[in-house]
Amino acid sequence: MRNFADIDDKYAQFDRASILLQPILYDGTSTWGKGADKGFHAVMEASEHMELYDIETDTEVYRHGIHILPPITEGSSPEHVFQTIYNKTKALLKTQKFLTFFGGEHAVSIGIIKAFYEKYPDLTILQLDAHTDLRKSYDGSPLNHACALHDANKHTNLVQVGIRSMDQSEIQYLKKENCFFAWETIDNDGWIGKSIDLMTENVYITIDLDVFDPSIMPSTGTPEPGGLGWYTVLHYLRKVFQQKNIVGFDIVELAPVTGNPAPDFLTAKLYYSLLSYKFKYSETSVR
Repeated sequence: MRNFADIDDKYAQFDRASILLQPILYDGTSTWGKGADKGFHAVMEASEHMELYDIETDTEVYRHGIHILPPITEGSSPEHVFQTIYNKTKALLKTQKFLTFFGGEHAVSIGIIKAFYEKYPDLTILQLDAHTDLRKSYDGSPLNHACALHDANKHTNLVQVGIRSMDQSEIQYLKKENCFFAWETIDNDGWIGKSIDLMTENVYITIDLDVFDPSIMPSTGTPEPGGLGWYTVLHYLRKVFQQKNIVGFDIVELAPVTGNPAPDFLTAKLYYSLLSYKFKYSETSVR
């Protein structure tokens, strides 16, 4: 297994690392563009070409240690995938390290989030996404990518950002006061403070890469037009990390396109930026 960003082995050992990265190579329920199970390997390759000094935070967060765990490759059924991810996350939460996850399609987040909300009472889930993903069931299963946040919506304080597509059946589940549609973010910073004010102290972040505009992120299963820009997302997430305790995050839905590595590189930079924010703005890596 390569080290993230080709960091030196001494920063990648489990005992030395403050950060764990769990790859989940699953693309079993996506319904259009396939390839999310290949996203992690594309990001790993792209990460080797990043500079490790982060200008924005004036830090080199890799020095806190980033250890990559053996990938989860279970794909026999949505039920087995969910149970495997849920059990693994519960075990990882006992390590007291900062947990990060990389999909895979968005269904992988269901088991992760369940383990987190069972550990953290009054947890906020911050979802950056083009889609609400609130269906109770899709294609005969509640463990579909289109249902990725349905359970979280029932058991946590769900805040949704960047939404611009949903099915009529999801309206009954939508908490409109907690949803910030993509068009509401245009030339208007007021939504940032409003959304953060809705959050509890502990926040878990799930990022579907289709939250970005397809002009910079075409490599997703459903590239919806009208998405957020790079600096909008970073500016927002920096504010969230500054004001809340981020207990973990996942990034999902990268489906690499042959011949266009730019989205892979964007994703690697996004992952590294979130780590930089976490260790710059937290008094400790895990509270």
